[in-house]
Amino acid sequence: MKQTYLLKGLDCPNCSAKIEHDVNQLEYVASAAVNLMKQSLLVEATTDDADRILHDVEKIVHKHEPDVEVSVYDKATAPKPQQHAHCHDEHCHDHEHDHDHEHEHEHEHEHEHEHDHEHGTNMTKRLILGGCVYAVGILLHLLVDAELPSTVVLLLAYLILGYDVVLRAVRNILKGRIFDENFLMSVSTIGAFALGEFPEAAAVMLFYQIGEYFQSAAVNRSRKSVAALLDIRPDTANRKEGDTVHTVPAAEVQIGDSILVKAGERIPLDGIVTEGVSDLNTATLTGESVPRHVEKGDAVLSGCVNESGTLTVEVTKSYGESTASQIIDMVENAAARKAPTENFITTFARYYTPVVVVLAALLAIVPPLLFHGVWSEWIRRAFVFLIISCPCALVISVPLTFFGGIGAASRHGVLVKGSNTLEALSHITQIAADKTGTLTTGQFQVTKIVPAPGFTEQDVLALAACCEQNSNHPIAQSILSAFKGNTITPAGTQEISGRGICAETENQRILAGNSTFMDENAIVYEKLNDAGTKIYVASNQKYVGSILCADTLKKDSKQAVSDLHRAGVTKICMLTGDDKQIAESVSNTLQLDAYYAELLPGQKVEALEKMFAELPEGEKLAFIGDGINDAPVLARADVGVAMGALGSDAAIEAADVVLMTDEMTKLAEGIVLAKQTKQIVMQNIVFAIGVKVLLLILGAFGIANMWLAVIGDVGVTILAVLNALRMLRK
Repeated sequence: MKQTYLLKGLDCPNCSAKIEHDVNQLEYVASAAVNLMKQSLLVEATTDDADRILHDVEKIVHKHEPDVEVSVYDKATAPKPQQHAHCHDEHCHDHEHDHDHEHEHEHEHEHEHEHDHEHGTNMTKRLILGGCVYAVGILLHLLVDAELPSTVVLLLAYLILGYDVVLRAVRNILKGRIFDENFLMSVSTIGAFALGEFPEAAAVMLFYQIGEYFQSAAVNRSRKSVAALLDIRPDTANRKEGDTVHTVPAAEVQIGDSILVKAGERIPLDGIVTEGVSDLNTATLTGESVPRHVEKGDAVLSGCVNESGTLTVEVTKSYGESTASQIIDMVENAAARKAPTENFITTFARYYTPVVVVLAALLAIVPPLLFHGVWSEWIRRAFVFLIISCPCALVISVPLTFFGGIGAASRHGVLVKGSNTLEALSHITQIAADKTGTLTTGQFQVTKIVPAPGFTEQDVLALAACCEQNSNHPIAQSILSAFKGNTITPAGTQEISGRGICAETENQRILAGNSTFMDENAIVYEKLNDAGTKIYVASNQKYVGSILCADTLKKDSKQAVSDLHRAGVTKICMLTGDDKQIAESVSNTLQLDAYYAELLPGQKVEALEKMFAELPEGEKLAFIGDGINDAPVLARADVGVAMGALGSDAAIEAADVVLMTDEMTKLAEGIVLAKQTKQIVMQNIVFAIGVKVLLLILGAFGIANMWLAVIGDVGVTILAVLNALRMLRK
């Protein structure tokens, strides 16, 4: 079974990683993933014992975060995302409410918001009060010869700022969890007090809490940004029932119902316009600011804003399956699919802290014992070593950067289903693309008419339309659309499968079909050599002319190929079921690097395997398509990209990335954003580890004092977090 649990109050990336790790260790858990931005835990278990899972999850969560409230997520009653964040600014541990009621999870939203705001205010007050008391202590230390007054004041500042850190460290030690940031801060500061370095000890806690405040603010800002991004789905709809209109919950509207969308309102459900004309603002779905004109017969997507006229829309998708709902689910659950870099950092942090604690202990003991060093000096160095070693910068900034990248891509109309996909997208160097519906519109048009001597183009179209008027085939529809006159009604028609159609009128026997059809009826005709579908027309055994129908290229396809090459893609290959001549024509027009033609769905996978065999090590291959027959190829590619607006549900489900506008140019934007995200991640990793290693070496040799250790640790964290937040502005 699969179950999602809400973890209200969880704000710490480090604790999130620990909770996820421990839940994954349960014998009946197949997989578990914490989504920090959504404050949730998704568990896939091999047992159906819901009570047992909930009990074990609560036990693990409260082991790491005693004040986090655990509840079962009910999608049917869950509130939609809010514009503000559920912020617990007093970082991941600072919840001062009584947890005796930890199992009472029914709280009004307004109460939650007030409660969270109160925590943020309390933390701000503590920082201001603690900072002021610390400043007084420093002045006394500098101006008064006696040490007692300054010591008392600095100790008071330390207690105001760090009492909770020490309490958590003690509580964790009693539970057998020693190696965490609370332990590092507590041991190093208490040790500094023991060595008489009172200003430094209080400063460590002050700057540590400032760093925690900034990291919590960064998490909350990310959550707030995503909440605003996801606030695109109206809760209600104006359902038409006869001549009356009733406002009802959008979830109650059924497929086939008609809804009224007034000017200024957001469309609640996908559908088809049955009445009205208007312009839609699609920016929230596609990132495009240009309004889209719609009228009767046009499809509209939920989440778009109706800017002008009133529309009547016939609903085609249920609330849960609408475009807005799919976007919300994809973005909210993206954090659960972690990138390899994120997993590396999580694992790194788990082993890194115990290692540095052991090294600090060796630093304090070995030199005095073996080399006659001064105990107080080497113990001081060990405490400096511990302060520097806190891995917060990496643990916080890397997930924040990936989440910011996913949010930025979403604002551009590129839905990325996980940070693992975003990282893979940054390594894409080759792309295989379907033709119909991806590079081309999938809609046939008459592109050329060649009449025989003695006939006009209108004659050719009129006779072809006479044959095709009762057919629903796309080729037939394109001919009927091109013919502007009145069609001749035949006395009867006969369709010869794979050949063409024969129509009988009062004085004519009309043939319209392929070259084989002409040959079988002994018609002498002039062969057309252009790429496309050819229809030859004859009347009473006399050749009248030919019609060329072709699938037209999308207006952005040529630009997309150019943009993708500029984004670092070295090879773009087309996979299509069309004949070789058509494939070659499209490939040459778009200047593609290669193509495979006349492929069945299974053969598309084989063609993709050939591309994989030639792919250089370390590079990734993407496939972009829109049809049901593309689902196997989308699943096989390193990154499967589906067209979201017109693509099939099967393709969207199988894909890793969904383009909401059906424009390939968006894929180039997504690749650029993915590379920017990876660049910032690597900047933070190199910067954080580089500075840490340098300071650790300086600390071990006694060059770095506690002031430098504190500034280095907190400074690295703040700079890394600010660098990560750049992705939220993309």
